[in-house]
Amino acid sequence: MELWFPKRVYVEPGALDYPLGKALYQRFRADRLPITMIPGHNRVLGVPGHTAREAYREGKETLVIGVKRTFELESCRPSADFQFPLVTGCPAYCQYCYLQSSLGRKPYVRIYANVDEILGAVGEKIKERAPHITSFEVASTSDPLAVEHLTGSLRQAIEFFGRQRYGLLRFVTKFTNVDGLLTADHSGHTRFRFSVNTPQVIAAFEHRTPPLDERIAAAKKVAAAGYPLGFLVAPLFIYDGWRRDYHTLLSRLAAELPEVPDLTFELIQFRFTRRSKDIILDRFPNTALDLDEGTRQVKHGKYGQAKFIYPDEEAEALRAYLSSEIQRFFPASRVLYFT
Repeated sequence: MELWFPKRVYVEPGALDYPLGKALYQRFRADRLPITMIPGHNRVLGVPGHTAREAYREGKETLVIGVKRTFELESCRPSADFQFPLVTGCPAYCQYCYLQSSLGRKPYVRIYANVDEILGAVGEKIKERAPHITSFEVASTSDPLAVEHLTGSLRQAIEFFGRQRYGLLRFVTKFTNVDGLLTADHSGHTRFRFSVNTPQVIAAFEHRTPPLDERIAAAKKVAAAGYPLGFLVAPLFIYDGWRRDYHTLLSRLAAELPEVPDLTFELIQFRFTRRSKDIILDRFPNTALDLDEGTRQVKHGKYGQAKFIYPDEEAEALRAYLSSEIQRFFPASRVLYFT
């Protein structure tokens, strides 16, 4: 799959005070891309598009280079103790993505230039909680590997955590440009997880992402480089033949990765909110996603927002079947959670 490059770039002036921001500005200027200076990374105007769908697609072609100004670390349960961003947004077109609602009308990709300051705040949190081991998720608001060929900041974070006695890093990706991370000095402190699903789900809903076979090939490289490895099987869908298709998925993973130590799985069922449903239908009016609220039950998130999830009986069927199949194919692995 070709690496992503933007069609247009917006730059917050303060980003030019940092090596990454300056290097990206010079690179895109040499490439003759349209560059617009903006007063702040939340002040992006002029992205083309007359309809919601057009604005979404053009937003996905837009890069904003900004400065992260707040360093308060939010909880990230059940994935990790805390989360921090190097990037927000993602160039992929996954129809179900929860960023549909959290990023709303701003689907552009934003890179933070002040990586050292972000990691400095992380380091302070690690020191504050030592000797307790503190884990951090760096892919809650993005897929940082999707733009790693532009930033190098994920490798910088991996090597930073490689030096942390009491800190662990986690991230998840659908992308496969892993070669630049294979030689990073990770010291086993970064868990590299791949988001996987059945080929049917990937083809229907995960547009502009690598196919399953490329993700498996990348996972094999990562395992060979000594990274702790995991799979995020998400989102889980119930449809005609779902048991057969998830069985085939896990069978294929087992055939390709038969003896990976300390392998982990995370299982997340499909869910949506009314806001995300409206945005999805604006952007993908012909979507095959099942967004029927009448067949779901309501779960309230930590901020009180109502999420529509599978009823308990159906959710339990997903959890029990996937957990059983994982145990059968990967008896030494761990299922970290189902949600």
